[in-house]
Amino acid sequence: MATPPTIRVILVEDHAMVAEAIGLALGKAPDFEVVAQTGTIAGAVAETRRFQPDVVVLDRRLPDGDGITAIERLSAAAPKARVLVLTGEATASVAARVVSAGGAGLMVKSSRLGELESAVREVASGGVVLAPALLPGMLDRLTGRAGLLGSALTARERETLLLMAEGASTAEISERLGVARNTARNHVQHVLEKLGAGSKLEAVAIARRDGLLD
Repeated sequence: MATPPTIRVILVEDHAMVAEAIGLALGKAPDFEVVAQTGTIAGAVAETRRFQPDVVVLDRRLPDGDGITAIERLSAAAPKARVLVLTGEATASVAARVVSAGGAGLMVKSSRLGELESAVREVASGGVVLAPALLPGMLDRLTGRAGLLGSALTARERETLLLMAEGASTAEISERLGVARNTARNHVQHVLEKLGAGSKLEAVAIARRDGLLD
């Protein structure tokens, strides 16, 4: 039986314990070679250009930015490399961003290491790895059917929504936005109306469901 080709991997993860666990797991697999590890976007681009890997396993949250925004730079540095993004919480909105940027997959960090190995093999072979539950919402976003709610919000209403998601009261929203309490109350009411919500909690739930807080 022919030996399968080695899959050359670059691991981009800034948490040392997580990086060590993933690196050890992938390094033990006979068909993987972890050629570099780094914890920043800048390091990822430099190492990808240097090693021309088959797969870049990329953490979404890095000290110098959102990993998804680096996918295009990584693809430019190594056109044949596939990018698999790791995230703490996968949503349809995040999945759509990954696919739009040219990524090959999205995995949650709570996945088992064996599942990550399978995902790396899948993207290395040209496949795409996404949780089936994310596909309908992701397609809505990619085809433009979603996002209408978010586009209806003004910049001030978006700020208000983010503060609502943090649990801020109307008085706290007023203080943090530097506006009168009645103005803050109006912003909250407009958010509720545009999202079709009957309460702040419901508005935040709708916003999370539709990726307005990602």
